[in-house]
Amino acid sequence: MKLRSKMMKVIFLTAVTLSLSGCWDHKELDEKAYVIGIGLDKHKIEGKVKVTYLIANPEVGSQQTAGGANEPPQEIVTLVADDFISSRNTANTIVAKEISYDLLRVLIVSEELARDPDFIRIIYSATKDREIKRSAQFIVSRENAADFIKNNKPKIETRPHKFLELMIERGQETGMIPEADLNGFFRVTESDADLYLAIYATTEKIEKDEAQTTDDDLLAGEIQVEGTTNNAQFIGSAVFKEGQMIGRITGEETRISSLLDNTWATEDILTAIKDPFDERYKLSIRISQKRENKYKLIPEKGRPTIEIDVPLFIEVYSDPSMINYAKNREKVKELKKSLTAAIEKNFTEFVSYTQQELKGDTFDLSIPMRKEFATLREFREFDWMKTYPDAKVKVNVSIRFGEFGRQSKLPKLEEVRD
Repeated sequence: MKLRSKMMKVIFLTAVTLSLSGCWDHKELDEKAYVIGIGLDKHKIEGKVKVTYLIANPEVGSQQTAGGANEPPQEIVTLVADDFISSRNTANTIVAKEISYDLLRVLIVSEELARDPDFIRIIYSATKDREIKRSAQFIVSRENAADFIKNNKPKIETRPHKFLELMIERGQETGMIPEADLNGFFRVTESDADLYLAIYATTEKIEKDEAQTTDDDLLAGEIQVEGTTNNAQFIGSAVFKEGQMIGRITGEETRISSLLDNTWATEDILTAIKDPFDERYKLSIRISQKRENKYKLIPEKGRPTIEIDVPLFIEVYSDPSMINYAKNREKVKELKKSLTAAIEKNFTEFVSYTQQELKGDTFDLSIPMRKEFATLREFREFDWMKTYPDAKVKVNVSIRFGEFGRQSKLPKLEEVRD
């Protein structure tokens, strides 16, 4: 019995020891080259693609930087390959460390490649590699992706992974760019009911008429900026239908899409709208949503009707005509009526544009509409993608005011200039 007990102990300890010895394939941090961005460009040879790797230096920005204090924060490698999966081995003929996709943050595709009908064949490689997370953000660049990566040179936040993380996170909070990860691309493409929005960005400046209606009615590259800052601009969206890019929408139109979509979480939309009491000025307002939108489908023969109720919470941050809204309830009623009409007009015009030009909705409208059907089969027979362009869409906006600025009461202009 004692011998048997000892044998059992030896077997148990051996099994535990073997289960703990799982570090034979362990590699140190400085033995891997972590790719935080992949750029894809069209190549002149059919079946080939230009792959650009944005490799981050993990030692830059860390507290222990004695060994790599003089090293650059990033390394950029561009090569021609069959796809961006097998290209890793080819890149290791140049890069000494093992290339890893574990920390991949963004996938950057040139507009030229995104508009190619065969683009979907390339992008679906991302579903096969286990290292590529579907939470990676999807960016479309106006120029070649390789040029975008090379020309993107942030001045303050030099760490490329942190710069991209902060730019995308803040842009999505303000509604200037969409929430665009790879998982959303595959979901929308395979459902074949809505249009997918990717982040639109560029490092090239485009001449733009200074008489645009609002500060957010722009695309990436059209914002006229002076100074010593970075050239990269993230604003607007690239529109995809069935896995192929078909157009672009501005930052303002992207914001409208976010407000019409319950699945988006825009937290800080600051914009300017015409002052109803003095057309020379504009009011600065902050728009947010405290309650969800309500959707209703009224099936009719030939042309169904869709009603969208959008509740908005608005804070007015400027008063250029010096109305003193906090003391004048009648003026507040007029302001509410004017803002409601103006916002409903913008929403209706954009919905009409998506129906006539894009032939699909950019705000995941098919998701809340599914509950209007008894079965999934009925929804598929309804064929949302083909039905939406001919549907009658009515947007109803309801406004609830918050504060009228930190100092709600303003002095009278006559008293100040007396």
